[in-house]
Amino acid sequence: MIKFLHTRIRVADLDRTIDFYEKLGFTLADRKDSPAGNKLAFLELPGNSHFLELCYSPDYELNVPEDLMHTAVGVDDIVSYCGKLEADGIEIWPGGWKEKFTSGERKMAFVTDPDGYEVEILEK
Repeated sequence: MIKFLHTRIRVADLDRTIDFYEKLGFTLADRKDSPAGNKLAFLELPGNSHFLELCYSPDYELNVPEDLMHTAVGVDDIVSYCGKLEADGIEIWPGGWKEKFTSGERKMAFVTDPDGYEVEILEK
């Protein structure tokens, strides 16, 4: 059986990015140096087996184009979850998300991590 293990993204500041994803509910599972000299951090969401691998390399100039890619997380109560993120200082977009969620539209929002990667939030 083949298993999908992790997805790697490049980051400009490993600690700053770990802090951001921990606010989203991720936990740090492992942190190490790669044989190539990169600093790596593996983040997981409880109950999931797929990891988000953060990779920092001091000689890599990070430039994340808008809408390059995104990850997605599913939550039980998107209003509560996004409210917690806002309380932690994370901007939810698009604007007016609270009003849209009460109008019966699909409950979907986004946040942007410190390097410009988008995280889609969906109510399961």
